[in-house]
Amino acid sequence: MNIKILGSGCTKCKITYNNVIEALKETGLEAEVVKIEDMEEIMKYNVLTTPVLMIDDVVKVKGRVAELSEIKEFLQAKN
Repeated sequence: MNIKILGSGCTKCKITYNNVIEALKETGLEAEVVKIEDMEEIMKYNVLTTPVLMIDDVVKVKGRVAELSEIKEFLQAKN
């Protein structure tokens, strides 16, 4: 599983990243987690608001913090 967090490094982006790490710990699942903070790279994904949470290149949440409970649901649905 591949998880990407797109964002400029703002507080919301950091919280989303931390929630992803915590969700992985709590579910016992493994994934490659990548933070993308370069705006040119983010623009390649055709999103206008950050943070963005992507799982296996599918946008799950954009423009707000992804909550721990919903991230866990996304992760468990992938398995």
